[in-house]
Amino acid sequence: MPDQYKVVVDGNEASVPGELTLIQVCELAGVEIPRFCYHERLSIAGNCRMCLVEVVGAPKPVASCAMQVRDLRPGRDGSPPQILTSSPVVRKARHGVMEFLLVNHPLDCPICDQGGECDLQDQAMAYGIDFSRYVEPKRAVNDLDLGPLVETHMTRCISCTRCVRFTTEVAGITQMGQIGRGEDVEITSYLNSSLDSNLQGNIIDLCPVGALTSKPYAFVARPWELTKTETIDVMDALGSNIRVDSRGRQVMRILPRNHDGINQEWISDKTRFVWDGLKCQRLDRPYVRNQGVLEPCDWDTALKAAAGVLASGRRVSALAGDLVPVEATFALRKLIELVDGKCECRVDGAALDTNSRAGYAGTARIEDIDSARRIILVGTNPRNEVPVLNARIRLAWLDGARVENFGDVTDLTYPAQQLGNDVDSLRAFCEIALQDSVEGMLVIVGQAALRHDGGNEILALSLALARQGAGLLILHAAAGRVGALDVGFSCVGGIDEALADAEVIYSLGVDEMDIPEGPFVIYQGSHGDRGAHRADIILPAAAYTEESAIFVNTEGRPQLAQRASFPPGQAKENWAIIRALSAAIGQPLFFDTQAELRSKLFEEVPYLEDIDMVPANPLQSPRQYTGGNAPIISSAGDFYLTNPISRASAVMAEMSALSNGRHQQIPEAP
Repeated sequence: MPDQYKVVVDGNEASVPGELTLIQVCELAGVEIPRFCYHERLSIAGNCRMCLVEVVGAPKPVASCAMQVRDLRPGRDGSPPQILTSSPVVRKARHGVMEFLLVNHPLDCPICDQGGECDLQDQAMAYGIDFSRYVEPKRAVNDLDLGPLVETHMTRCISCTRCVRFTTEVAGITQMGQIGRGEDVEITSYLNSSLDSNLQGNIIDLCPVGALTSKPYAFVARPWELTKTETIDVMDALGSNIRVDSRGRQVMRILPRNHDGINQEWISDKTRFVWDGLKCQRLDRPYVRNQGVLEPCDWDTALKAAAGVLASGRRVSALAGDLVPVEATFALRKLIELVDGKCECRVDGAALDTNSRAGYAGTARIEDIDSARRIILVGTNPRNEVPVLNARIRLAWLDGARVENFGDVTDLTYPAQQLGNDVDSLRAFCEIALQDSVEGMLVIVGQAALRHDGGNEILALSLALARQGAGLLILHAAAGRVGALDVGFSCVGGIDEALADAEVIYSLGVDEMDIPEGPFVIYQGSHGDRGAHRADIILPAAAYTEESAIFVNTEGRPQLAQRASFPPGQAKENWAIIRALSAAIGQPLFFDTQAELRSKLFEEVPYLEDIDMVPANPLQSPRQYTGGNAPIISSAGDFYLTNPISRASAVMAEMSALSNGRHQQIPEAP
């Protein structure tokens, strides 16, 4: 246990660990300290001086973010050191700091996108004055071009350096910095380059003024106009906690919410800027193919046509896509059971073991990365697949963890020792590790490794390490995959068996595979993407922001996504469509409301009721897979275009083109 020190904050004595800073001690005592440069997840800069407090006996006010409790001296009589946060000395110092900050700050508040949620505005109300003693011309700074996502107004910058510290420490890029001295100091991007990071949008949230704002969101709305809904992201399987801001029926922006166990307070650029894809390429009415042409129709016509096909006695297979919630897959499984069909959600052919939950959800938690001493990456590029998780791995590396990699050599923003790129090298590594110690080891297996030859053996070897005590995190790419497997939406033999003799395919949001010619296809989804083009009947459904639903993230944690807006046109919620279709068949399912559906779901899969809890996944007896050598492939897909929502987004299309052009110009490392 760390040494405890006694301090007195505004007359209240407390015993705190010595490594805490004074600003943290004041917060524990319930006193809010103003700040601009200080941030809990970044290194300490101590350059804004807004957090000044008075330490009794000190010659001048001290920056509370940069001094630890152990650095304080007791009083002359041996009494605990005293901290004053609202004394006349403190207020005078903060008024002076605020006056200096506003010397060159432009009067842009009426046209600034930060208006209404600006730290500088809020603190100027408490520590500002209604006049200025500065009569010289204000300084102006040229704006930066950081790319299509971040808008810059650098004259507003107060040089807190939060953006520089985030890009360097968390995102792992070195493209921003501070140059100049005195009045000439400014934040800049080296060589006028745009930011090459999938996390760059987070500097918009970090900026305490209006110097860095969202370019796609510019002049779109004011914060007080928006309805704010706390929900879950589905752009990857991490399950980042987000806040969706909407106005009327339209989503206007997406912001992160703090969750220490998952995404901390960061989100990827795809999560943040994909919102414009929610209003483009939408399916807003049912369609039925007539003489080779999809024609719009009403719901009764579409449901009767789909019911007639499902009840015709033909062999039926149901496939679930990447963005489908748990309730929809559970309801569809019950519907397909009525017609003796097959179900499958592993549409990419990933070798996931459905005999035990550890075989597809692993045994470790995302937050176990923080304490891991040895991280083994197998067939994954987390920088491209799950950027927020990659930032967590980088922080573990900065804390002393060793990162090792099986698969393609790539820039992960941290050094990773290359151990091999085939199954033979992984097999040899496991043989040695099983005889040695796996204490502190965390194995992260990507879906790219499980989709190709040798995937079964790669999973078996990883599970063998888990049985010896190593943590196992299976990094999924599809937000709905773990939940679908939890409710039994799979069959023996996988996707090949599901498609082998199918005459009718019920495609529930499947847009990442080409359904073969021949079977009759009923497509239920939100966007006019690949799945809708192949369909014979289209049933328009809600997107992830348009219905309340449960999603299970890559570590097996059930989370509740709330509805932020309503589906367009005649589109309906996924579970309601399936219930209506069962009635059209003449065999209505057991529920009329979502509450009744969830009641039955929790009865069959009890741990899904424990929202935001990660159940323990016991390991079953090992399966033996032996075979020849095969390469271990890391994911090399386009980060910005992984699902129908992102492919409908103009911002994601622009970022994809920019990213591909940048990487084509840079030669690959030998």
